[in-house]
Amino acid sequence: MALRPARREDVRRIVEMLADDDLGQSRETLSGDMAGYYTAFDAIAADPNNALYVWEEDGEVIGCAQLVFLPGLSYQGAWSAQVEGVRVDRARRGRKIGEKMMAAIIEKSRAQGCHRLQLKSNNQRVAAHRFYERLGFAKSHVGMKLDL
Repeated sequence: MALRPARREDVRRIVEMLADDDLGQSRETLSGDMAGYYTAFDAIAADPNNALYVWEEDGEVIGCAQLVFLPGLSYQGAWSAQVEGVRVDRARRGRKIGEKMMAAIIEKSRAQGCHRLQLKSNNQRVAAHRFYERLGFAKSHVGMKLDL
C-alpha cells in the first residue's frame, strides 16, 4: 500500500471515486467523452507545483487526492499546500486508508517546506469534516466561491 503519482490510465478510476456521492454525481460523468478529464490530467502533470496522487493496494487504486503547492508573500514568503479531491473507495472506508493517505500528503507538504496544509470541503460533507478534524485540521476561515 502506498501513495504514488497518478498515471493517465488512472483517470477513469479517479473520476469513479469523485462521482461516488450525491455531490459528485451531479458534476462528474463516466459516460461519453472523457477528454476534459484527460486534458486536466495533462495540465496537472505538466505543472511542477501540482500533483495528482492515488493510494494503491494490491495493484488496485482505492484512493486519490490532488496536492497543489502555492507560493505566497504572507508569512515572510512562505509556501502553502492545498489538498483537493480527497476520496477513498466507498467499500474500503473505515480501514484507516484515508488517515494513511493524508499522513503521506502531510509529509509531502512538509518536505516541500510548506508552512500550512489547507483544504476546502463542501458544507454538506459533514462526515468528511469530522475526519479532517480528527487529523488536526481546524475550521479557521470562511470559504467563498463565485461560479464563472
